[in-house]
Amino acid sequence: MDYCIKFRPIKPRSPHLNGKVERSQQTDLQEFYSTVDLRDPELDDKLSQWQFHYNYFRPHSSLGGKTPIEFASEHSASAPFWDQIEALYEETKERIREQAYWRDLRMAKLARKTKT
Repeated sequence: MDYCIKFRPIKPRSPHLNGKVERSQQTDLQEFYSTVDLRDPELDDKLSQWQFHYNYFRPHSSLGGKTPIEFASEHSASAPFWDQIEALYEETKERIREQAYWRDLRMAKLARKTKT
């Protein structure tokens, strides 16, 4: 909440609700982890190189064939500045969310019951 970020937990075992992350992890498994030895002492360096390649050189079909850095550069002019985000964020309308989905669900139901 300090950074005006809305936390929205998703239901466990629901990859369809988290498709972008699931797809990214699949790409990492297929294009990076299948090509390296996980016991390699230089794994951290190789992972950094992969991340750089992935963001600066590898085109993404979901971005219209652009790399993430190209896409971000094109859209940076329309991204809001911090003061704009702060001005639009209403902390009183945000409730504290639990990271555990089921607990968060129960807490939300309890909160609704006490309001009525």
